[in-house]
Amino acid sequence: MQVLDYRTVPTQSLLFLSNHARLSVMDDTDLCFMSATELASAIRAKKVSPVEVTNAVIARIEALEPKLNAFATFTPELALDAAKQAEKSVTSGAALGDLHGVPVTIKDLTSTAGIPTQRGSRILTGDIPAVDAPVVVRIKQAGGIILGKTTTPEFGWKGVSQSPLTGITSNPWKLGYNAGASSAGAGVGAAVGYGPLHQGSDGAGSIRMPSHFCGVFGLKPTFGRIPNLPVPNNDQTSHVGPITRTVADAALFLKATAGQHPIEHTSLATRVPDYPKLLDADVSGFKIAFSRDLGHARVDREVAELVAAAVDVFASLGCIVEEVTPAFGPLGPELGRFFWTVHETNLAHYLEKWEAEMDPGLVSCIKQGGGYTAEEYLAMRARKLAYVQQIQEFMQDWDLLMTPAVSVAAFPADRLQPAHWPQHPWDWLSWAEFSYPFNMSGNPAASVPCGFTEAGLPVGLQIVAKRGDELNVLCASAAFEFNKPWVDRRPTP
Repeated sequence: MQVLDYRTVPTQSLLFLSNHARLSVMDDTDLCFMSATELASAIRAKKVSPVEVTNAVIARIEALEPKLNAFATFTPELALDAAKQAEKSVTSGAALGDLHGVPVTIKDLTSTAGIPTQRGSRILTGDIPAVDAPVVVRIKQAGGIILGKTTTPEFGWKGVSQSPLTGITSNPWKLGYNAGASSAGAGVGAAVGYGPLHQGSDGAGSIRMPSHFCGVFGLKPTFGRIPNLPVPNNDQTSHVGPITRTVADAALFLKATAGQHPIEHTSLATRVPDYPKLLDADVSGFKIAFSRDLGHARVDREVAELVAAAVDVFASLGCIVEEVTPAFGPLGPELGRFFWTVHETNLAHYLEKWEAEMDPGLVSCIKQGGGYTAEEYLAMRARKLAYVQQIQEFMQDWDLLMTPAVSVAAFPADRLQPAHWPQHPWDWLSWAEFSYPFNMSGNPAASVPCGFTEAGLPVGLQIVAKRGDELNVLCASAAFEFNKPWVDRRPTP
């Protein structure tokens, strides 16, 4: 940390020094890694300027993007314009939102008015929506500064950070390796200091997988906690949520964006707690079910060992931990694969014109899903509803369920499966068996950084709670973060 003489401060920032001859500030890199909680407080206190922060983050993005490729559309000019307006609001004494002046990225599956939303596909190249999605509206209302759109695989269909439109988005811990998906760029941006807040979405693990692969925190809230328009036609499995470096920042994002929406009919009408103020709750006495494999999943050795060691931390904190094999676990794979393929047939109308331009794995997945009848779909949906009921009944006996977030550490991003795993034209779910059950059930779930493999690749612990109980997930994650902090370990891509 350096001491800044007011005479050397850029003119724009002098507005924030009127009552201070000297100001202690971080260098630009540390400013980029500063948490949203700290940034919002410093901006409100006029200790740092939104313009200064935005300029620092833009410079970092421009320096690292050739290597990482985390942005589908980068909008620095729009970000700086918004930062200048945010600065004027501070100096004028206007009311400030929870995210005022804080940089935020938006996933390229999420609609943004006036900014291309191409969904990782050549089919939608240059497509510009007329309106913002509800989460974007709320981020702006809270004062967030939008930096642009982060990468996603084509239509978010897989857990690998590659698309026909944008190519490979690299894992910051090992270039060319999978950063997870579909919120690929969001996970990378959180890890490397592209600002503190990154919006993701999760239909089968797409917040938790990038968080696992990139060594950051990701929260999939209860279904409907953050409104999502247009409502995806995939039987209520897509959730909107944050990817951040700290648990407190995810809580801040959730506070700013959660709540019922007058048009989004699946959005929850329940009161939104002040999550950031409630994170220090005592977790001793929490009843925790720990499952290494949900009764069926293959898990690589190093991942399994790191996750088990993380669960031991909760036992040391006074939690009641019991290893379990949930009866619902082995029922998931057939359901997960059936519904993943059937719901991808939403895209079947593109095949006649665009098949040669599309991801071959997605094409294979669409074609398999198109082979079922309406009667078969309804029969499988009845099985799914029974499966979801079993999950909810199981969770009644526990405060939390803990599992690996993903079965493997990062692998080359030009593959769908690691080389030592069974190969398949489209089935990446084989190494992601822990995430999609809780998309079908709607339970809140997070991926918490819990260590690194011998090769230096991150691993995540998944924490699941009852529907509507994000607070238990956040409090447990915060307790782990306090005892096994990860935020100071940064990749050097």
